[in-house]
Amino acid sequence: MTTPWYRTTGNEEDLFHHAAELGLPILLKGPTGCGKTRFVRHMAAKLQRPLITVACQEDLSAADLTGRFLLEGGETVWRDGPVTRAAREGAVCYLDEVVEARSDVLTLLHPLTDDRRILPLERRGEEIAAHENFLVVVSYNPGYQAISRELKESTRQRFITIPFTYPSPDIEAEIVAHESGCDIDTANTLVRMGAATRKLREQGLREGASTRLLIYAGQLQQSGLPLTTACNATLVDSLTDDPELVHALRDLIDTIVV
Repeated sequence: MTTPWYRTTGNEEDLFHHAAELGLPILLKGPTGCGKTRFVRHMAAKLQRPLITVACQEDLSAADLTGRFLLEGGETVWRDGPVTRAAREGAVCYLDEVVEARSDVLTLLHPLTDDRRILPLERRGEEIAAHENFLVVVSYNPGYQAISRELKESTRQRFITIPFTYPSPDIEAEIVAHESGCDIDTANTLVRMGAATRKLREQGLREGASTRLLIYAGQLQQSGLPLTTACNATLVDSLTDDPELVHALRDLIDTIVV
């Protein structure tokens, strides 16, 4: 298994490793595009455990995760869902943006995130004891709690928490240069623009440019597009439709890109 590249910014790898060894569920919280998913992929590979990822959304039900009976070839057969497969196989089960999931999904996690480590399959009349290597990891973006759903305190206290934020400018520039292939001067320029957009939240911008968007801008620039064009496609049009904010962001780019 190839280990995806990840630039450590603190003690997050050490925390994850110890929690995984103890079988403790992990919650990653931080803004969009700051490296949470890459981090999980990186750690699963380092631990040599399979990774099963679920992108949570409001239509996702507990049955989608546990499994269901299906009609195949005239016979009714049971097919495990992703959480059931992970529990049986000892995989890292990663639920991305867990606050978007329905309440029954969160309830499903309760017996898996305490000392029982079991998964009841009511439709089969079965109770699965999770494999010793099974690990639950969830993530969410606290900045969107007001427009989505809050993660209840009773749920949060079932996890050890690893907070994420955007890296320091020098580390973020290193990441952007590595992932996009652009030179370090271009990466530093992109990071300055990213930091400037994040300060516009007070002016109504819901969220500033993520590290992911900075990487996209660097990749577009590397493909032959002018940096200004690359930035408009990523750091402006991907962030807002508000005409005033679009104008402010374009002015910002013109000021920083020389």
